[in-house]
Amino acid sequence: MQGTIKEKAGMLFVSLMCAIMLSPAWALASEAVDMAQIPAAGDPGWWKWPVILLFVTFVMGIIAVLGGVGGGVLFVPIIGGFFPFHLDFVRGAGLLVALCGALAAGPGLLKANLASLRLAMPVALIASTMAIVGAMVGLALPTHIVQLSLGGTILGIVAIMLTAKKSTVPDVPHADALSSALRITGVFYEPTTKEEINWKIHRTIPGLLTFIIIGFMAGMFGLGAGWANVPVLNLMMGAPLKISVATSKFLLSITDTSAAWIYLNKGCLIPMIVVPSLIGIMLGSFVGVRLLKVAKPTFIRWMVIVILLFAGLKAVQKGLSTMGYNLF
Repeated sequence: MQGTIKEKAGMLFVSLMCAIMLSPAWALASEAVDMAQIPAAGDPGWWKWPVILLFVTFVMGIIAVLGGVGGGVLFVPIIGGFFPFHLDFVRGAGLLVALCGALAAGPGLLKANLASLRLAMPVALIASTMAIVGAMVGLALPTHIVQLSLGGTILGIVAIMLTAKKSTVPDVPHADALSSALRITGVFYEPTTKEEINWKIHRTIPGLLTFIIIGFMAGMFGLGAGWANVPVLNLMMGAPLKISVATSKFLLSITDTSAAWIYLNKGCLIPMIVVPSLIGIMLGSFVGVRLLKVAKPTFIRWMVIVILLFAGLKAVQKGLSTMGYNLF
């Protein structure tokens, strides 16, 4: 009985947060506030934006944990679509949001022997190099082009979330020549079955080539790349799901650091956006972990999909409106 009450209270709280984030007030915020793309220091009301940002990222941190997605993939489309900040500042902050979670989790995942250094290193070399290129291209392109591309990417992520399957331990008959040469293999202990699982990978070359695109998109949009890393490592290359998730988290700490330096060098990381965002996401993550026990995974998954769909459409609409096409 007590568990049912807690479950209903948790669902009500999450539903309320979802309703707040999808409120028309947020959808109209960027149009209603026709102002400079970063509040000026002389504006007496400048302080309200960090406060609102702290609250929104707190809610976002809860949803990110419950939905099993990185904070960056929610942060950039939502803050970029509904706040009066220039997209370059939002993308730079988005990289740091994704980076703080990865840095916090990385050492523990390595210690638990879940994140594989042998698997992460060749992938990180390619992805971090392309993340630098992506960040430079993204900062050079006109903002409306980046908005349109971001909207298309977010809608693509929604399609992946709707269709992607996961395999706990994929069947890999034989390791290919490249993975054998690089000795990308390992053993981990699965506590649910109380057995040690030997794993190896295949399709190494197609997998590494895919990370050229993933790294580029991570740097260009500041999204982090966990949404793409895990399916490629798990379904394409055949790494077990736990190894894929842990290695992806560790990988983000390398990829996002490379791209973040470009945004820092270009002056696109400002404390007024970064500080409340990091604090809000971290506090929200703590609460999200507690709510995770009572939340229903299917409901949370659909909630994240709806939020991303709404944010993706908003990004496309902002990009098209800049070009003189008003859809809504």
